[in-house]
Amino acid sequence: MWFRKTVDLPEILADREALLRLGAIIDGDEAYLNGTRVGATDYKYPPRKYPVPRGILREGTNTLAVRVICNRGVGGFVTEKDYCLDFGECKVDLAGAWKYKIGATMPTLPQLTFFQYKPCGVYNAMIAPLRKYAFRGVLWYQGESNTGAPDAYGRLFAALIKNWRETFDQPDLPFLFVQLPNFDASLEGTAEFSWAKIREAQRRTLNLPHTGMVVTIDLGEANDLHPQNKKDIGERMALAAQEVVLGEPVLAQGPVCESMTVTGGVATITFSHMGRGLKARGGPLRGFELCGGDGEFHLAQAELKGEAILVRSHEVPKPSAVRYAWDDNPSQANLYSAEGLPASPFVICLDE
Repeated sequence: MWFRKTVDLPEILADREALLRLGAIIDGDEAYLNGTRVGATDYKYPPRKYPVPRGILREGTNTLAVRVICNRGVGGFVTEKDYCLDFGECKVDLAGAWKYKIGATMPTLPQLTFFQYKPCGVYNAMIAPLRKYAFRGVLWYQGESNTGAPDAYGRLFAALIKNWRETFDQPDLPFLFVQLPNFDASLEGTAEFSWAKIREAQRRTLNLPHTGMVVTIDLGEANDLHPQNKKDIGERMALAAQEVVLGEPVLAQGPVCESMTVTGGVATITFSHMGRGLKARGGPLRGFELCGGDGEFHLAQAELKGEAILVRSHEVPKPSAVRYAWDDNPSQANLYSAEGLPASPFVICLDE
């Protein structure tokens, strides 16, 4: 499929270098400016950032043409991304209407066999050959592919960590992992909660020794499985490495739920990793729910009280469980440490 758009440039921007930002595209693309190929990407995940050399742009009308290949029949430009000509001190917006034309329709591709999902499909070729090597630690960012069966993830993830420690003969091998970010606004508020369940399984994996978790529910993108902000994720992972691997006295992550008690219909939640204290960012605390005798969770009011949080709801006179940021895309979550690290989502029961 071909997309085309014209853009008028003033003399001051003509004959200059620029960066063509085309957000994200599903699946592959080739980009041409005034007939010159300036960049191409073969698959859908990388952000499109193509340098435009001097001499391509001109005063007046410039024509941008993008050839898009959709491997499975559904694709094109991903919405709510940055589409522009970036000159550094200014940007020329490329959003809005484009002309398009279907170039060719190819035969349907056969279904793929994901051998990496099969037993031993990845382990024998990629992990077992490393067993003679020594490692300082593991950095792990995965879980999206398990959202179809989230209830098994906690058991499988813990077994993987233990197996790698046995395979590499390093029983104390540090294992640092990224908790799944926020994603998929279309699922917000639904009853599926598959991403929320994976996050909870990851949180509980912190019970294994020599592990560390990076919370990223404020760094994802509701419309992109691979969020583009990797810098903050890397910095938080570095903090985890400083604490778990190097043993440095740093605050490596935000608040983590520790306990729940109930007095007079009010649930009190305590936390570890609070640093200089708990903070609500951008207004009162949001994202808390209470469960009572009916087995249903209800929206609740939450307030900071010293080093704890009090949670109450007139619909739940006898709380039995509390959960926080329990959505696949928990955009309402706003609990942080004073150092600016987000609290992990959680669910906790009174009898834990």
